[in-house]
Amino acid sequence: MAITQLSVFLMNQPGALIEAIQALSDAGINIRAMSIAEANDFGILRIIVSDTDTACKVLGDKYLFSKTEVVAALMSDRSGALYPILTALNEANINIEYMYAFTGSGPEEAYVVIRVNDVKTAEELLNANGIRTLSDESLKI
Repeated sequence: MAITQLSVFLMNQPGALIEAIQALSDAGINIRAMSIAEANDFGILRIIVSDTDTACKVLGDKYLFSKTEVVAALMSDRSGALYPILTALNEANINIEYMYAFTGSGPEEAYVVIRVNDVKTAEELLNANGIRTLSDESLKI
């Protein structure tokens, strides 16, 4: 039930980001979450979208990108809400490579996207601890 994240490699220059976003927008793809990391000459646009298959088709002709399974865990939008998630993963010795967060559609609802070394175990562990995780299906509009 993991979700698919797309990592799009963009040149670190004016116009590169808006061009990629426009292509997705023109295809009716909703960007549910995103993060941008930069290196010297390029950036990595990490996105969670409403329709991964269509996004791959749109991006495939022009951009180098990869698909990665990540965990998106529901948490309250309040102080300390991330702590139980991190505690559960830490106690199971699951390594976190990176993470970012986005707000949900409900009041005081947020999600944290986590890239871990063992997605299946992380999801099972979080669900066993009463922490809901998202699937690609739950992101479709």
